[in-house]
Amino acid sequence: MSELKIERTFSADAKTVFAFITETEHLLKWWGPEGMSVPIHELDLSKPGAWTSTMVNSEGGKHKVSGEVIAVDPPNSVEFSWGWHDENDARGHDSVVRFEVQSNNDGGTNFTMIHSNLADDESAKNHNMGWSSSFNKLERLAS
Repeated sequence: MSELKIERTFSADAKTVFAFITETEHLLKWWGPEGMSVPIHELDLSKPGAWTSTMVNSEGGKHKVSGEVIAVDPPNSVEFSWGWHDENDARGHDSVVRFEVQSNNDGGTNFTMIHSNLADDESAKNHNMGWSSSFNKLERLAS
């Protein structure tokens, strides 16, 4: 199994960043790599429970992922399971994503994403590209 860790610093305060990474209205502004939209979703990471999103690329290709919000500790962290669906809508390998938020000395926020239990290094590499692109959008919103 592989693990991926990405760190970013945002100028927005921790409470604002936490809202951006948990609340539906904010998630939909950055969720998914650049060039993707999320027209189909039940995406609320602010409380325990099931979530799902279908990302659509510019060619109309659909990419469905779902999971369960495992733990929420506002405004510090949220943890949720993550599994891609195949073309028959069968959910595949289960991994875990954790977003951590911490105020820094500059009035901004240190953000860490840890995606664990990934199937292999290739999966970690692919997720690194997707998450990094998504966090580029988040950075534009939280700066």
